[in-house]
Amino acid sequence: MAVPSLNALIAAGFEIVAVLTRPDAPIGRKRVLTPSPVAARAAELGIDVIHATRVDEAVTAKIAATKPDVAAIVAYGGLIPRPALDVPPNGWINLHFSLLPAWRGAAPCSGPSWPATTSPGQSPSCWKKVWTPARCSER
Repeated sequence: MAVPSLNALIAAGFEIVAVLTRPDAPIGRKRVLTPSPVAARAAELGIDVIHATRVDEAVTAKIAATKPDVAAIVAYGGLIPRPALDVPPNGWINLHFSLLPAWRGAAPCSGPSWPATTSPGQSPSCWKKVWTPARCSER
């Protein structure tokens, strides 16, 4: 989901200053260090890649050095600490691959497969001082 989202942002004319993703990981029988799909795509596009397993002070400093106006987050399963949330003046936009807030809790991804759900989807939310499921155009 991160690569199509990156491609969509580029196609829409947004300037992408960096991509934050996990470090390269050993893949396959030979355990070849391989970048994440979004890191590989960013490299193809000449976009800086910040590798991290978690957002700590050093990663927050790297994010701040890019001077983003807004940060987009896709397919990230961790917490973004307050100092990092405060870096972009216009906050963070989160795209989750489930129908939040309808499927919040322990199983937001498997919820849409339950019989009562007729269609899957994605949910954008904006993070600034507090999390809100409001459409980002309302913020």
